Amino acid sequence: MLVGAGLIALVVGGLTYLSTGNTAGAVLAGMTAGGVSAPVLHKIVGP
Repeated sequence: MLVGAGLIALVVGGLTYLSTGNTAGAVLAGMTAGGVSAPVLHKIVGP
């Protein structure tokens, strides 16, 4: 689950950087996506 959240964060951050060229915005978007996806993946996969 944590690996999946990290992968989602990397993809979102990378795509954000490629579309905007703003490093700080890309890091923020990646961290937000990873933080939001971790509990969702935990509910989907289960303990």
